[in-house]
Amino acid sequence: MAEPTGAIVVGVDGSDLAVGAARWAGAVAAESGVGLHIVHAMPSLGRNLTETATAIRAAITSYQADSSQIFLADAADAVRAERPDLAITTESHPKPANEALIEASRTARLIVMGGNEVTVTSALLIGSTTLSVITHAHCPVVAWRGDRTAPTDAPVVVGVDGSAPAAAALRAGFEFAQRFGATLKAIRSWSTRLPPGAPSMPFLVDWAALEAAQLTELADEVDKHNQRHPEVAAECHVEPDGPAQAILNHAADAQLVVVGTRGRNALASTILGSTSLNLLNHAKVPVMVCRAVDDDES
Repeated sequence: MAEPTGAIVVGVDGSDLAVGAARWAGAVAAESGVGLHIVHAMPSLGRNLTETATAIRAAITSYQADSSQIFLADAADAVRAERPDLAITTESHPKPANEALIEASRTARLIVMGGNEVTVTSALLIGSTTLSVITHAHCPVVAWRGDRTAPTDAPVVVGVDGSAPAAAALRAGFEFAQRFGATLKAIRSWSTRLPPGAPSMPFLVDWAALEAAQLTELADEVDKHNQRHPEVAAECHVEPDGPAQAILNHAADAQLVVVGTRGRNALASTILGSTSLNLLNHAKVPVMVCRAVDDDES
């Protein structure tokens, strides 16, 4: 059965983390006035490096296939217990989870996954379903973690760097903040490193003026979106840290972090390092990753 167009889609695998993600997704769907589509698919286990790994993969795949209806029912029951009026559909998919969720993202409003930490090692050696879906999805993707199973009025933190993906993140962040009556904190990272050819003596650099210029640019970007959502209280912050750390500085009391991605392939993201990957590894709250609307497929 095809997922309902415009629904919020959540992937489940039988874990408590997945049930928590389903409950959070159900709360967002109910507040958004759309349905919830719960998907179970086969695990994306990467390449088999040994005979033992092959046997383990076969056992896991068999267990997941045999238990798929139980996993779907458990997640649906958990959501219905809190949202009895929410329209919920379920689907057991024979494809690997990353392929099923990427396909679902073509018509979904949002993809939600129970997001364990995405480490460099796991991404390089066995692949990551979360990283694969985020890299290729056609709609925003939330890697859910933490202990909040429903949105609150806690702040929404958005990373902003002037790019098209960051504009998509701002748009999604404002929409979420408005829906749940939350404050939005827009964060911009700026470096104190001097560009080539610049004066080498720090006392010749007007750091205060540079920071003020960064803040002005950020405020201009935020204001464009704030005009469409005037009821959202928005704050602008510039931080002299790397992008991921700048966002993490404000994430402790947040309910959601929102960032953009340029849609690089998983290997490039892992080797080069990306703000999204760092946040997926270190953030303790749900992370929403958005691509620009006109991004080409990677």
